[in-house]
Amino acid sequence: MSLISPGEVVPAGELGRVHFIAIGGAGMSGVARIMLRRGITVSGSDARDSELLAQLGDLGAKVFVGHDAAHVGEADTVVVSTAIREGNPELVAARERGLRVLHRSAALASLMAGRRAVAVAGTHGKTTTTSMLTVALQHAGADPSYCIGGQLVTTGLGADEGTGDVFVAEADESDGSFLMYSPSIAVVTNVEADHLDNYGGFEMVKENFARFVERIEPGGTLVVGADDPVAMALADQARARGLTVRSYGVADGADLRITGFAPRGLGSRFTIEGVGEVALAVPGRHNALNAAAVVAVAQALGLDDTAVREGLTAFGGAMRRLERKGEAGGVEVFDSYAHHPTELTADLSATRDYLGEKAAEGGGPGRIIAVFQPHLYSRTRFFAAEFGAALGLADIAVVLDVYGAREDPEPGVTGRLVADAVPSGRQAVYAPVRDEAPGIAASLARPGDVVITLGAGDVTQLGPLILERLARA
Repeated sequence: MSLISPGEVVPAGELGRVHFIAIGGAGMSGVARIMLRRGITVSGSDARDSELLAQLGDLGAKVFVGHDAAHVGEADTVVVSTAIREGNPELVAARERGLRVLHRSAALASLMAGRRAVAVAGTHGKTTTTSMLTVALQHAGADPSYCIGGQLVTTGLGADEGTGDVFVAEADESDGSFLMYSPSIAVVTNVEADHLDNYGGFEMVKENFARFVERIEPGGTLVVGADDPVAMALADQARARGLTVRSYGVADGADLRITGFAPRGLGSRFTIEGVGEVALAVPGRHNALNAAAVVAVAQALGLDDTAVREGLTAFGGAMRRLERKGEAGGVEVFDSYAHHPTELTADLSATRDYLGEKAAEGGGPGRIIAVFQPHLYSRTRFFAAEFGAALGLADIAVVLDVYGAREDPEPGVTGRLVADAVPSGRQAVYAPVRDEAPGIAASLARPGDVVITLGAGDVTQLGPLILERLARA
């Protein structure tokens, strides 16, 4: 992948007929959905059929399974993601015909133009914070348009067109595409080293976040996580530009300071000083931080705190963000998109809190069995030791082999690097054959335990299989 550079935003009304290459992806389908809702003619192709393709077809898109130059048809604009290779026949045809070719982020920027744009960025927490914000604003009557990198559990949607003037978008830093946006309000949850296959080093990551802050509209607002020193350094930069800065977190001096956090089953209660008590139906201290960011944005938009807090309580979660998949044989199974050591730590800590609550209510001393699939060879090479340390928060770690995604295998880089890094005193099982993992996890589990599948690859498919094995035991 290459880093995206900001360019001129083309107004949505000037895009003409739009064709999406790989329209079935979560991000691409969301942009296509909003365009369809605005009356733009949309077509698109994807390598395989899916429910998302069917939904877009029902909304009026002309969709194709497979890639062929003929699918471009009479399009005026072609939208691609970073994953599309230059040799794709539809992209080749578009370039030969001199059509406008836009990255997905540029197409999303076209849709955001003319709205009060809120862009949610950060190494961790983007999807959940954007999802929470969308639900809270809907509850407060703002009815925003939104485009999220995941799907809301309540609706199954990751994007839609609202009737209000606010547009909420998840801003992805992985390839620099967040530099396409010029929001009136920006959120930076935290800044850590990740996507080093693109950036080469942490300094370039920090540089790009600084560039993102420079793109906030004059007179705009930066909402920043007060517990992250790198993120907070951006606050000084924003103030120097005359922007309003609102910080949130547990740190002393945070504008929206969180106190009194207490887990409550699969949720929590806590207080935001100056705002009041907040009850969430999703677990973890990290979600309390996400909720405080939402309150800060809502205040910047001039919305009522009480209505926003009610919306936060109604938030049912985002798919693949510590999502409960079911229970069998007295064992609960969860699934999470966590693919960075900090994300594993947050989810496993939240799960530990949940088991502690159950034990306090008379349940047994349940254990955590983490089934982790490392994502990308480069990320595994960079963070194997940190992954192992994070998995030490589980009682048993079942480590799959690396899900390579867009990368070719690297000699010596396997899941064993992670399994070997799990601290002594914790059981670690290296399971290089993915299809054997459900049986391994089910055989290790006993009533009262929690099994959680973790990773950005196809490990998400294992939860139902684990439940089946548990039910047969």
